[in-house]
Amino acid sequence: MAKENIRIKDIAERAGVSVGTVDRVLHNRPNVSKKALEKVNKALEEMDYKPNMYASALAYNKSYTFYCLLPKHESEAYWEEIEEGALSACEHRRDFGISVEFIYYKRFDPKTFEKATTDCLRLNPSGVIVVPSTLELTRQFTDQLHERQIPFILLDSYMPDLRPLSFYGQDSFQSGYFAARMLMLIASKEKEIMLMKQMRDGNVASKQQENRETGFRHYMRDHFPDIKITEVNLPLDEKPENYEKILEEFFKKHPQVHHCITFNSKAHLVGDFLLHSNRRDIQIMGYDMVPKNEVCVREGSISFLIAQHAFRQGYSCIESLFEAIVLKKKVNPVNYMPIELLTRENVDFYRRTFKG
Repeated sequence: MAKENIRIKDIAERAGVSVGTVDRVLHNRPNVSKKALEKVNKALEEMDYKPNMYASALAYNKSYTFYCLLPKHESEAYWEEIEEGALSACEHRRDFGISVEFIYYKRFDPKTFEKATTDCLRLNPSGVIVVPSTLELTRQFTDQLHERQIPFILLDSYMPDLRPLSFYGQDSFQSGYFAARMLMLIASKEKEIMLMKQMRDGNVASKQQENRETGFRHYMRDHFPDIKITEVNLPLDEKPENYEKILEEFFKKHPQVHHCITFNSKAHLVGDFLLHSNRRDIQIMGYDMVPKNEVCVREGSISFLIAQHAFRQGYSCIESLFEAIVLKKKVNPVNYMPIELLTRENVDFYRRTFKG
């Protein structure tokens, strides 16, 4: 008999008990004697019975609300694709009553992160996806999640000490190391490279960006120590015209710079400037296939993008919570996204969307 065709009646006959007893055992209901339990478990083992977890989950007719804590962001940003992926996964699992709500905090404002975590706990989530703040602040939140036995997934930055159910994101150090290696295939003869950052009070927006820069500088120190890396800060929340002034001044002072790299999704800020100023002698490497970056790749002002598969990350986070909480399945604890290099020639083949 095929394992998937095993019926409760078949198990009952094998165990020598009633169908009702088998049903109670399979659903962990009370009023089963020790002897009957042993008989049923023995029959299940002998028949190698595998329950239909999908059917069982549907039969419970429960609903599950997952909460996702994200940095506040503008449209056409990396985080927006995370949201789209998460919503797509919920739609895919709509028969199981899966939904997701988003709670936002300001990157450089610890109080808003604390408020977001307090709001999340008050709402009694079925599961949580969190983009971490500092390790200390995030730990205060995740300790409470552990205490309440609420599974959570870390997104963007991996902090294994927090003991998440799972993590989704790139190996950011290796990503930065890879970016340096690819860039230097075409820039090995340069004397100076521009590193564009977006900072506030000397801090970049995420630990992930810090780790990418660390990987980048590690490669450069070991292989191209004589190339100067000059930083340019386009401060967060500035007006676009102010960015143009900063970039205009930089390129006037550094006419020998022909290569720029950034570790965030805003390479288009430099790309747009180059298009408006009709500069064609500078090549940019950046991150994330967001629409504004895509336009610059097609127009030629951005030469390379490293894809993070943001949509896939959002989708997979929801799917992992679904599998762990609803289907009671084990999920992979660490899920590193591929590091892919996109150019004008292969951008049309990049799969932004993802379905398991």
